[in-house]
Amino acid sequence: MRAVLVVNPQATATSAGGRDVLAHALASEVKLDVVETDYRGHAMAVARAAADEGVDVVVAHGGDGTVNEVVNGLLSRTDGRPGGYASVPTLGVVPGGSANVFSRALGLPRDPVEATHRLLHALERRRGRQVGLGRAGGRWFTFNAGMGWDADVVAAVERRRGKRTGPVLYLRTAVTSYLRPPHGHPALTVRVPGEQPIEARTAFVSNTDPWSYLGTRPVHLNTGCSFDSGLGLFALTGLGLPTVLRHTCQALRARGEHRGRRLVRDDDVPIIGITAESPVNLQVDGDLMGPRTHVEFVGVPRALTVAL
Repeated sequence: MRAVLVVNPQATATSAGGRDVLAHALASEVKLDVVETDYRGHAMAVARAAADEGVDVVVAHGGDGTVNEVVNGLLSRTDGRPGGYASVPTLGVVPGGSANVFSRALGLPRDPVEATHRLLHALERRRGRQVGLGRAGGRWFTFNAGMGWDADVVAAVERRRGKRTGPVLYLRTAVTSYLRPPHGHPALTVRVPGEQPIEARTAFVSNTDPWSYLGTRPVHLNTGCSFDSGLGLFALTGLGLPTVLRHTCQALRARGEHRGRRLVRDDDVPIIGITAESPVNLQVDGDLMGPRTHVEFVGVPRALTVAL
């Protein structure tokens, strides 16, 4: 079995010693090449080359951004077709970031050493899970995407790359972006098949639940969404302070039940179209894609196999 280990040495929870242990453990089971990334998009290029060369497994060791790049590289030749998992390498994940939303949603251990043991057992037994993914304007995402407020938060955090990211930074940035949004709060027209278009002020699209994590606390927006279903839509038609506070509190509750007259939610839809009256930021898996006026979000079932 041939494998490529893609390592982001800048990821929050990685260390030189831990990377060496991971590489040594994998090399005992597979024919391994190790690549450390040194620029944005490097992991995507490595994964694309691995897929073209017929490598069996590509392992991403880093945060959600690294995983997203590897996924986009692996699936770059499939054109978004369902069942693409049959023609691309299996994905392995060893978490090394601060949130690790995708791996936690899959039930993988947060500790890299434990996750490595889990991966080795999965590879030895040829065990994997087929997962559905989402596409936003042609970019694959594994757990969430959004236009508006959440993407403004991502943009502001990216400008603070010199600071250590964490729950406090994200909370402070979310408040600042709410009070002083860089693009204002332009109207978004949200379209779902079989339903009337709605006008919203911010829209979140989920591929699983939880939508994200605030430290150790899961953030629930669409509790009926999973890797085996369609996409989840969570949109607010107004951003008044009572509305925002109500849904923030509901999102942090264990059951994640949302109620409110400003809420539009659907847990299992195949496609979502969002159009903005003026450019607003788009984020996928916590990475900023920049301003957009129209994005089509598509759920793709059985897009990839993950070693579990």
